[in-house]
This record gives sequence, structure tokens and C-alpha cells, in this order.
Amino acid sequence: MPADNTPHGPTRAQVIVITGASSGVGRATAIAFARRGCTIGLLARGEDGLAGTVRDVEAAGGRAMAVPTDVSDPHAVESAAATIEEAFGPIDVWVNNAMTAVFAPTWDMTADEFKRVTEVSYLGYVYGTLAALKRMLPRDRGVIIQVGAALAYRSIPFVSAYCAAKHAVKGFTESLRVELMHRRSRVRTTLVHLPAMNTPAFRTIRNKMPRRVQPIPPIYQPELAAEAILWSVSHARRELFVGWPTIKAVFGNRIAPRTADRWLATSALDHALYDGPNDPDQPDALFSPVPGDQGAHGDFDHRSRDVSWALWADMNRRWLAPAAFATLGLLAASLIPTFRAAGRARQRPLAANLLPRRPLQAGRRAAFARA
Repeated sequence: MPADNTPHGPTRAQVIVITGASSGVGRATAIAFARRGCTIGLLARGEDGLAGTVRDVEAAGGRAMAVPTDVSDPHAVESAAATIEEAFGPIDVWVNNAMTAVFAPTWDMTADEFKRVTEVSYLGYVYGTLAALKRMLPRDRGVIIQVGAALAYRSIPFVSAYCAAKHAVKGFTESLRVELMHRRSRVRTTLVHLPAMNTPAFRTIRNKMPRRVQPIPPIYQPELAAEAILWSVSHARRELFVGWPTIKAVFGNRIAPRTADRWLATSALDHALYDGPNDPDQPDALFSPVPGDQGAHGDFDHRSRDVSWALWADMNRRWLAPAAFATLGLLAASLIPTFRAAGRARQRPLAANLLPRRPLQAGRRAAFARA
């Protein structure tokens, strides 16, 4: 991503809450806010990871409070929001990001696994949003960022519960957005849809497949997601699509859904599995956090991208679109003399062909008169 010195993002005084803040996108986002001098409430289950995020935030120039929280518990989420406001003051931005998933065919999953994924990856967003609205609506200000995915538009195989949760988050947020408009509230919500990200989730996901799993390439670094989230705080977008793969998945599925079905049915598994057999004894984070600090990055640094020109173009489309139209207009204007000259060249032979016919017609009239 090219350097962008445009002043966007939150001001130094803002208080931010991030769920799923102990690793991955949540951790990268906390660091990005900290570089703006923000004060950040960090919600997650893993205390080791939360402690690591606190250190990263403070090193980046921000202040942080870690509140161990399971977002599937609405009372715990509400209590965490109250604790953060008591310590730091009114919450300005709430980022819903916590997730969990199971990698398996639908028929190999249990009802408890479906329930758990739904409680964290969908209802966790609902509970976070309710805690934020309780505080933001009376003040008539605030921003709620929902971290979504391309999978909210185009489901893929072997993560059916997670895809369903992302669809649900999108539907919930669209309904909420219209309700806020009806109320004429200045509270705003934005969906930030991500592509495949290089996060530690793929080390801790519950995997019932015979081999290890990875994000379906191309893979992007979590800092790119953090940049998009930071930008969305001060830009009133309904949705922001991060990266060309997200745009391709969203619009490609609208144009040719059956083609996408066939490709995913034949190729998705080959792209999602890699690097040797799965360890069935590997601990996962579905029902309890994996011990240790997982960090922000996963195992794919060597083939992950930190640049997206599609995201840059989307974030700058306000001036990029007029510039493109102006360029096309100048190009068209420069070609007008060429088109006119070509038109005159085509007309000359036509006129020359018509000239000999006039005397011939006159001669015929004279002959007709003599007769």
C-alpha cells in the first residue's frame, strides 16, 4: 500500500473497544489505534494473548485495559463495557471482531459445535453491538465496526457454521443501519469485509480434516485489515471490501453463482489443505483459549501480501473517480481532430465519384428534349 499522509482515522481522545483483541486482526487493529494515541479496551478469552496485546499497545503509544471476556456471554460483554467506561470514559468506537470456527464437512460437525460457532461469531457481535448502543444512543454519537468477510456473500465448503455466522452478521447490521436512519441517529455502523488473512486462527481452529488447513490464497497480512478498520471510523461507508479477492467473490457470485459452486466443489479443498497430516491431538480454541501468546500473525508470512491496490482505490474513490472521468474526457477531446480528419478523408473519394454523373445526366436530358 502506498504511503498515505491524509489525516484519517480517530483522534487522540477516542476510547476504542475491540473484541477478539488477543491475536490476529484484533491485535493488529489495537496496535493501529494505539499509534494514534487512542485508549483501548481489549476483550478476549486468552489472558496470555491479552497481556501481549497490552504490551504492544503501550509500545505503540496507546493506553490499554485487558478485560478477559467470552463474547458468547451477554452479561460478561455488558460488564466489560461498563468496566472500560468507568476507567476511560465514554466509548467512541466499538469493533466486533471475535470469531471461532470448525473446519469439517457439515455432516461431521456436532450440534454443540454449530451452537458454539454461532454464539461467538454471530451472537458475540449482537451482544457487543447491544452494549455499544446502550451507551452511544443516549449520546447520539459513536461508531460500530463489524468485521465481516467475503464469506458473508459467497459461502465456501467445510466452514458452514462460520459462513452462516458471517451471513447473519451482515443481515443483522443491515437491519440495524436502517433502524438508526429511521431514528435519525448519528450513531453509525460499517461492515468491513476481509479476504483470507494470515492470522493465528489457523493454528487454533478445530480441524477435522486429514491435513492441516490454511486460508484460501491469496493471503493478506492482518495490518491491511487494521488499516481498513481505522479508515472506516471516520468515513461513512456502508461496507468496505478489503482486497481484490473480496470484490471478486462478492460480484463474481452475483454474476455466475453456479460457476463459483463448481469451482469450489472441485478446487476449494486443494487450496485450503496443505503441509502434511493434521495432528488430532492439537489443542483448539473452540470452547477454551489455547495457552500462550499467539501474536498477530499466523504461519504464512512468507507468502502473505501487505499491499492491496483495490483497497487503496476503494478508499480513494471520491477523488479517483472524477480524475478517471477527467482523464477520459481529455483523451476524447484530443482524439476529436483525428476523427474529423478521418471523416474528411472518407468523404473526398465519394464526392469525386459523384462529379462525372452530372454532365451525363444533363446530356441525357438534352437528348430527350431533341427527341
